[in-house]
Amino acid sequence: MEIVFDLLENKVLISAGVSWLIAQIIKTVLFAIKHHTLDLKRMIGSGGMPSAHSATVVSIATSCGFVSGFDSPTFALALIFAIVVIHDAMGVRLEAEKHAKILNKYMEKEQIPYPEGHPLKEYIGHTLPQIVFGCIIGIIIPCIICTL
Repeated sequence: MEIVFDLLENKVLISAGVSWLIAQIIKTVLFAIKHHTLDLKRMIGSGGMPSAHSATVVSIATSCGFVSGFDSPTFALALIFAIVVIHDAMGVRLEAEKHAKILNKYMEKEQIPYPEGHPLKEYIGHTLPQIVFGCIIGIIIPCIICTL
């Protein structure tokens, strides 16, 4: 039972979880407004505004800075991890998203069966504004949680 209390007091873990949750809620609401439909799959889906990946990893880095010090190896490690994840979301995964959209349109037009029976995932990468908004969430939430 002590481990549960330890987890509930871990500001890095709480900050990351809350940042992810807020980003996913905002993403789901914005998607619903844009498409006039509530798709709860967006709560756990990748891609979209804001980037929950960025919110989570920036939150981890920021809260590590508050907890361990911004001059600590823990903060440095978390910051490098955040940079790698964000770079991947804007680079490789955004390009894969573009390819999926093109392939899905082509397969639909040519009436080619989809692999595994359904279209390729199109929401997997992030644009710069999506990343920036996620990073803002990832800074604000730990500032609140770690100063309480």
